[in-house]
Parts: sequence; structure tokens; C-alpha cells
Amino acid sequence: MRRVLLAALFVAFAATGASAALVARIDISSQVMTVSQDGDILYRWSVSTGARGYRTPRGSYRPTRLARMWYSRKYDNAPMPNSIFFKGGYAIHGTNHVKSLGRPASHGCVRLHPSNAKILYSLVQQHGPRNTRIVLTD
Repeated sequence: MRRVLLAALFVAFAATGASAALVARIDISSQVMTVSQDGDILYRWSVSTGARGYRTPRGSYRPTRLARMWYSRKYDNAPMPNSIFFKGGYAIHGTNHVKSLGRPASHGCVRLHPSNAKILYSLVQQHGPRNTRIVLTD
């Protein structure tokens, strides 16, 4: 009986679309993030990654924590709205420096326009960190 119940719950969960794969792919050379769900591109946004002297990590990660509003203790309490942390203190987050989007300008994080950061944050909440992948390439 327990197996039947678990199977039914799994089918119901899968039918909701909650297990859909969300991928935020950051191309550091072009300073562009592409957000896709189940292989379908939803958004393409300009970003800022690590400026000269600062490195944005490359690789494939899952979100480790979310913060609606975070302040960087390392960089003068700089506001980091809609933060999606993926490796230690590295995060994707909104920025007030929107004029810098499209070129390297951060201390290593991935900066987004505040409205785009809010959309991505909501998508990650909706799909869950386990169903979200953050991929950073050159």
C-alpha cells in the first residue's frame, strides 16, 4: 500500500511540472546569461562578471542558498538583491550598476538588472535548487 501511495504522489508531482529543469547559462566571454527550462530558452540577459583582477568561477553548480536581500560584508555592505548563491560567497544577484551590464565589472559575482534578478530568483524558488543548474563557461 505504501508503494502505491508513493508512486501516486510521484506521478502527481511530475504532472505539476515542478520537476522541470531550469538552467541559467552564463557565457563569460559575451557577458550574456541564457535562462532555459526543459531546453526551451525563456530569457537572454546582459550580465557583468568578474572585472580585471577578479575571477568568476567556471563550472556547473546548483544553488546553495537564496536570499531575497543580502549585503556583502566583504564589499562595504553592498546590496545584493535576489541573491542566488552557487559557490561559497559567489552569487547571481541584482545590481544598481546597470550601466556596467554587458561588460566585466564585478568582484566575481554575476550581476543582473534588478528586474531580471527578481525573475530568476522567482524561477529558482518555483523549480527548487535541486532542479536548477547554473553553468558558467568562457
